[in-house]
This record gives sequence, C-alpha cells and structure tokens, in this order.
Amino acid sequence: MALIEEISELLQKGRAKNVKTLVQQAIDEGYDPKVILNEGLLSGMMIIGEKFKKNEVFVPEVLVAARAMNAGLEILEPKLIEVGNKPVGKVVIGTVKGDLHDIGKNLVSMMLKGAGFEIHDIGVDATAEAFIEKAEEVGADIICMSALLTTTMTNMKLMIDGLKERGLRDKYIVMIGGAPINQSFSDQIGADFYSPNASTAAELAKKTVELRRAI
Repeated sequence: MALIEEISELLQKGRAKNVKTLVQQAIDEGYDPKVILNEGLLSGMMIIGEKFKKNEVFVPEVLVAARAMNAGLEILEPKLIEVGNKPVGKVVIGTVKGDLHDIGKNLVSMMLKGAGFEIHDIGVDATAEAFIEKAEEVGADIICMSALLTTTMTNMKLMIDGLKERGLRDKYIVMIGGAPINQSFSDQIGADFYSPNASTAAELAKKTVELRRAI
C-alpha cells in the first residue's frame, strides 16, 4: 500500500503531475479504483481539511491540494464508473442572488468533493429557483448556500420558503455559510445546518447524509 500512501502524501503537497502519474501507475498495477480513491485521493484531501480547520494550512495550500486531487480524479473517474462506484451523496452549491463572491463557495465545493460527494455548482448570483430546479434535476441530497454580503443573506430564506411552497422542504438538507452568517441566523430562517468553515461543512454533510440514509 506504499503507492497509495504516496498518492495521499503528494496530494497534500499539491503535486498534481506526480499524483496523476501515480494514480495511473496504481491502475496499471491492478489496484482497486475504490481503494485509490478512498485511501489515496480522499484520504489526502481530508487530512488537508483537518489541517485547514486547525489553521495548520491556509487557503493557497487547500487550493493546490484540490488541484492535485482533481488531476488524479481525471485519470480515475472512468475506472470508478466501470466498477459502479457511487458518491456519498449529491450536493447543489452556489452563492445566493446579488452576491458575486465565490472563494468560500469554491473551498466548500473542494472539501465536499474531497469527502466523496458529487458536486453541482450553480455559481454565483444564483436565484432561489435555480437552487431548487438544479436540486430536483440531479436528485440532490443537500443544498448549500453561501453569502458574503449582509444584504444578500435574506435570499437564503427565499430559497427555503420556495422549498416549503413546493412541498419539498423535507426532501433536502439545507446548509448555509459565509462570513456574515451565524447559528442564530440559520435557526431564524429554518436552515438545517450552519457551518463556520469549509472543512466542518464537509464533515457535517457526510455525517448528516449517512445518518439520514440509516433511518
């Protein structure tokens, strides 16, 4: 398993080309694609996530690690499809209407991908309808909304109200985050979860989906 550990370690260092080469080598040597994914790529990304949460690494390190993970996934994804590997769950993520900030959203997307989720990113300035329609289209488990401006926070409530109006509120786990967001606001608008950072969001999402499926 030294090769798999090396993939994880190189991913943490952001060595995209090396990760790509070693993932191909692991495939050629007959490693199970799921092992390469879970114990190589995702394991490395979760370690980076933990370090990010503890302020041991910062945004640039997370970004280069995520780039390395994506480089490995490019090679691995066709093999994962062949063996029928299923994602942990599906997430629709975006920044709400009126807000053009995307760094926080992108970090959360990377962490969620690193936790094994299938990500559907609808970008910035996304309407309530866009979140709902995409969630319905892809069969999402979670809807994640981000806002960095206090003036756009209220658009999170519009999306939740939209779900209620369509009788869909219980169908989705709603997670929110962003600099001006706190637990009190989350409770006030009826979101399921608020997360203060990208790494915690990924952990919370995974636990919540697993718990919901176990019920």
